[in-house]
Amino acid sequence: MNKIGIIGCGNMGGAIAQALCEKKGFQVMLYDNDHEKLAFSAEKLGAKAAVSLQNLLEENTLLLIAVKPQVLPSLYAQLRSYGSASRMWISIAAGVPLSVLATQLGTANVVRYMPNIAAQVKQAVTAVAVHADAQSNLENLAMEIATSFGSAFALPESQFAAFIGISGSAIAYAFQFFHALAMGGVEEGIPYPIALSIARDTCLSAAALQKESNKNAVELATMVCSAGGTTIKGMKALAKGNFDATVMDAVSASAEKSRSLEQAAQRNG
Repeated sequence: MNKIGIIGCGNMGGAIAQALCEKKGFQVMLYDNDHEKLAFSAEKLGAKAAVSLQNLLEENTLLLIAVKPQVLPSLYAQLRSYGSASRMWISIAAGVPLSVLATQLGTANVVRYMPNIAAQVKQAVTAVAVHADAQSNLENLAMEIATSFGSAFALPESQFAAFIGISGSAIAYAFQFFHALAMGGVEEGIPYPIALSIARDTCLSAAALQKESNKNAVELATMVCSAGGTTIKGMKALAKGNFDATVMDAVSASAEKSRSLEQAAQRNG
């Protein structure tokens, strides 16, 4: 039985806690400085509520930090006092690199997660980076936890900014695309709720086909484009609007912001 303590019962911490409570082999303890939220979450999930942060740290050697990045510095001193060589830490704090975590927690047994908000429905896409000097079993354990609430990709930390651009932030781009498609449907006479459902399910069907076939996205797109047909007309309109370049610029903008957050954390860490 793996015991894990989760610091923070917000949207992401709560979603991960729920997934682990439903997974065999894990015993979950929660802590949040909002005691009302803590009590509600623990009762709802069937987890154990820690009476204090110290209690959580004393009871668990595997800890998941699910607090906002700006809150983390205020916790370092207390967390570091439990940073023994056998203690393992997973952080979902955006923009806080492994080097800062290792220094502040007093151990190299640290992992960074970068999940997206679909953890709430166990469909998150999560990047996982493990400190180079962490103990050997930590990566497998971290991947097991990450896959309990979606899919996970082991990546070098240097690629986290790019990952945020194509996943962590990009899920919002997908929602915007759903909306834009739906609004096109509205213009053509389909009520928005129905158009949105059609747009959503179309995107899900496209994702399922690409995943199952593992074909290049361009190959699949050209399969839909009949000569002189409807799809090629729509593709031409996307090209005129610089669709590809706009999406690529959005990825780069998110990635650049992520890099700036990491640089700030390194300066302040």
